[in-house]
This record gives sequence, structure tokens and C-alpha cells, in this order.
Amino acid sequence: MAHFAQVNEFDIVQRVIVVADSDCLDANGQESEAVGAAYCHNLLGGRWLQTSYNNNMRVRFAGIGYKYDAVRNAYIPPQPYLSWIFDETTLDWVAPIPYPTDGKSYVWDEAIQNWVEVPTPQ
Repeated sequence: MAHFAQVNEFDIVQRVIVVADSDCLDANGQESEAVGAAYCHNLLGGRWLQTSYNNNMRVRFAGIGYKYDAVRNAYIPPQPYLSWIFDETTLDWVAPIPYPTDGKSYVWDEAIQNWVEVPTPQ
């Protein structure tokens, strides 16, 4: 199975669908992104780009709200918090303070811009 993401005029992913491999084969029987994208367009309209469930292409699997960055040829997730910084190496957002490594669970608190421990259930 192949996966395709529909992107709008701003390159924001609107939906992701599964397409049969047979609907992506060119005249020589080879899998082709262009053929699969055309199949999606003919079926549902819009612009389609392939994505990989195994992260084999475009850095990561596309999700609704992700942006397709043509320069980096990558799907970029939305910025989770205003304080988080885009890492050009991983092409992902990172907190301004590293996640604690003490084995406890934490969530980000944007109001204080720091990690807050999640209490363990009693």
C-alpha cells in the first residue's frame, strides 16, 4: 500500500489516504509517485504528494496540519508551542530547555516555559 497526502495552496496537509500499489504502477509496471498522485487527483481532486509510513521519504509521515517544505523535501509538523525552536538538523521543533533525563514523565508548560513533572498515579 502507498500513502498520499493532499496539500492545499499553502502546502498544508489536508488529508492522508492509502492507495493500492496497483494504482501507482506506470506502463512498465514500476511504482511511480506521479502515477499515484494522478490517481488521487482524478479520484478526489487537489494536489497529492506521496508520504511514507516508514519515514522512507520526506523525513516523516505526513499528518493533517503538517506543511510540505519543497526546499527541504520534508513534511514539517506544526510548531507545538511558540517558544519551541526549529532544528535544521532534525527538521523538527525542540523545546528551548532539554527534556529531563531522570526517568520521570514530564509535559511542557508554555506559561513558565519549562518541563513540569507528571505525577505518577497512586
